[in-house]
Amino acid sequence: MRVTRGIPAATDTPAALTIGNFDGVHLGHQAMLAELRRAAARLGVPACVLTFEPHPREFFAPDRAPTRLTTLREKLELLASFGVDRAHICRFNYRFAQTTAEDFIEHIVVRGLGARWVQVGDDFRFGSRRAGSVVMLKQAAPRFGFEVAALPSVLLDGERVSSTALRQALAAGELDRARRLSGHPYSITGRVVHGDGMGRKLGFPTANVQMKHNRPPLTGIFAVEVHGVGRGPLPGAASLGVRPTVRLQGAPVLEVHLLDFDGDLYRRHLRIEFLHKFRDEEKYADLALLTKQIALDVENVKAFFHRRDAEAQRKVKGQIFPT
Repeated sequence: MRVTRGIPAATDTPAALTIGNFDGVHLGHQAMLAELRRAAARLGVPACVLTFEPHPREFFAPDRAPTRLTTLREKLELLASFGVDRAHICRFNYRFAQTTAEDFIEHIVVRGLGARWVQVGDDFRFGSRRAGSVVMLKQAAPRFGFEVAALPSVLLDGERVSSTALRQALAAGELDRARRLSGHPYSITGRVVHGDGMGRKLGFPTANVQMKHNRPPLTGIFAVEVHGVGRGPLPGAASLGVRPTVRLQGAPVLEVHLLDFDGDLYRRHLRIEFLHKFRDEEKYADLALLTKQIALDVENVKAFFHRRDAEAQRKVKGQIFPT
């Protein structure tokens, strides 16, 4: 996938285009991307995504903006995995926020990106003071020679699939629900950096995964799978939070203890998939009590993977030897 920062003044390359923030790349986004690929194939043009950095709500009200589900890198990796040919990252700043809806259509959608087909969500708004809408796009389409597609909301079990619903599921520790909304386990990627060595001192060495999330959408103790170490995922126990027993205050830290692993992970780029939440963070009176709880957490994680593997084997046997 080709990634471009900024919008060119003009292009002679036509494209099929979809526009949005795509935070989390959930099932609703995936439905848009599938339709985008079909339109691009029909027209014989690249499938392109226009997204914004930072999120507009982060620009206008950073203290009230929702926590991000994905970093820019994670979002781009997901877009590439769903078949996007080009991603254009538009810097959302004061100057861009003053762009009128009419100029957005003419100078960005048409001249800058060469859109012959434009898709947005049915509630999409654009331009200064959010004056632009799907109706405005459809009115402009004959003049500029592009098609417009408005995708209705995607429902799952009667619930509208959205980034907000996904954030709520993660905050509540409902990882199965989050997986259904996104179509894949929630994950965080980052490079392993040096920590304070506390895990090793307590007998449970951990990989300290550097996060770009200042406010991660979930916290607690989890069973996880770790990608980026070997050919396949490795099971692990993860702690994501501020470590109240060890530090009085600080930024959230993601620490992962790989089960039955002995090796150097420093500077590896890992993807941590969150499979099950066991509990919230707690503050303990001393390190001895913390160590005892960590040992119990690790045993619970091992039991989780044992049950999961046993269930998978039963399903395989049932398929081979149906009753």
